[in-house]
Amino acid sequence: MSRGPGLRERWMDADGDFSAYASVRWGALVRSAIVLGCSPDEAHDLAQTTLVRCYTAWGRVQRADNPDAYVYRVLLNCHRDSHRRRWWGERPTETLPDRGVPDGTAQVELTDAIQRALGDLSKVNREVVVLRYYANLTEQQTAQVLGIAPGTVKSRLSRALAQLGTNPHLRDLPEGQPS
Repeated sequence: MSRGPGLRERWMDADGDFSAYASVRWGALVRSAIVLGCSPDEAHDLAQTTLVRCYTAWGRVQRADNPDAYVYRVLLNCHRDSHRRRWWGERPTETLPDRGVPDGTAQVELTDAIQRALGDLSKVNREVVVLRYYANLTEQQTAQVLGIAPGTVKSRLSRALAQLGTNPHLRDLPEGQPS
């Protein structure tokens, strides 16, 4: 005696049906939101909100006389909801207010100069500098990691630091740069 598909199979079928529907209709929903006056980012958000609401009510959407009309009604309702002013709701804005975020340009310039200067070092000298000063290993630990004598670490560091001291990328930095 066959009882037909169980709840799990029906749910999995509904999930697959929704995924297929959403994939096919996504572009049209986004374009419709743009025509309603949304920016492209707002249109994507609106289409996503619409599909989330439709997913939670997918059974009703499928039983509707015209599922597309149902989904577009949800889209319009979501659009209207997003444009109603509520004291507790968020309001979309084109620009974010300045929150006193420090300008990171100087740090980017410093990082770039350091990367360029380190790039000018030979591989072995760069490894010694990174292990000794960036990883903060001792000369003994650096020697152990690289499998070389501590004296070799000292000589490579000496050559690398001399080369970095005359590197044009670092020479052009303004005084007072953070280290």
